[in-house]
Amino acid sequence: MIDHAEKVWQAIKPARLRKSFLDLLDIYSPSGKEEDIQLYLEGYLDRAGIAVERLAVDDERYNLRATMGRAEPQLYLVGHVDTVPAWDLEALGSQEEDGVIRGLGSADMKGGCAAMVEAWLALAETLKESERPAVGLLLVVGEEENGDGSAAFLDSCRPPWVVIGEPTGLAACFAHYGYLEAGFVTRGHQIHSSLPELGHNAVESMLRVLLHLGNDALFNREKSEIVYSIREMSSSRAGFVVPDRCEAWIDLHLPPDKDPADLQVAIRRIVAAADRFIPGLDLQVTFDFASCGYNLETDNRLTQVLREIYPPLGLELRLDAFRSHSDGNLFFAAGTKPLILGPGSLETAHTPTEQVTLDELSAAARIYAALCLGRRG
Repeated sequence: MIDHAEKVWQAIKPARLRKSFLDLLDIYSPSGKEEDIQLYLEGYLDRAGIAVERLAVDDERYNLRATMGRAEPQLYLVGHVDTVPAWDLEALGSQEEDGVIRGLGSADMKGGCAAMVEAWLALAETLKESERPAVGLLLVVGEEENGDGSAAFLDSCRPPWVVIGEPTGLAACFAHYGYLEAGFVTRGHQIHSSLPELGHNAVESMLRVLLHLGNDALFNREKSEIVYSIREMSSSRAGFVVPDRCEAWIDLHLPPDKDPADLQVAIRRIVAAADRFIPGLDLQVTFDFASCGYNLETDNRLTQVLREIYPPLGLELRLDAFRSHSDGNLFFAAGTKPLILGPGSLETAHTPTEQVTLDELSAAARIYAALCLGRRG
């Protein structure tokens, strides 16, 4: 397998990969507005002689798919082209310095998309049709919102394996955390802000509820396995008055073996006791989204391929669990086995310091090509 991989690796062109990556970063593509970047990728692949198919997601949005080999694809390289909204529209675009490229979506996950496309071009340029593995390339929309791109694909196609290029620092994640989104609303009574004792401040109630929740052993960051993050909080705005409504959202990431339903029960139990020390508490708790994690066995062909190719690439193979939420949860729930592996670090994703190194980008392209070759047949 190494011989075949080295032949394809020679066709991977770092300069071409760098340029396509920079082009992707310079196209603003927040969830719901992915048309420009899909048009770019469609044209880019078409000019390289790659047949690309549009897969409708809704009336105006679509995924892109390419396949090779003589049989139904046994593995898909999957990348999402959308990003979170820009933190600063005036600071959009890429920045490059000393082999590091920064920009919105660089790690999550335009770096993974660029590396997958480069791997695909190298496979197509190097291998005769009879030599090509039965694999697919899937570029989806909507991952940062509700995963509607991947969900639409899974309505009609459920391959045995996918490799998703989320930022893992090239660690191989055959395990994946679960996710739970919790919403809290407190209600109070408006009164002029100079007379707060005559009203009921919904923000104060919310702060005390969150403090009570955070003090529970279940959310002790030093000892608990639950990852607990208050994502946002907002209150009613009605002038110089005590707010009568406050809303907060909490992201909770669970180890692969933990059930989000059990965590819902635990949260309801904890906050049910809050009215003992918050007079007049009016609290509503909802759980709008939950997704179970998974833990795949690592005794499989993809792990074997990774163990073979990482040393020649000068890399140490690390097996890990992906700590965030991704479309991997959707694929696993549909019966497809997802490997999460991509360039960039999760800790910089969605932040102004988001970045990927060119060395890691090139290594990712080589890894993706080798994983495709490992599914020959």
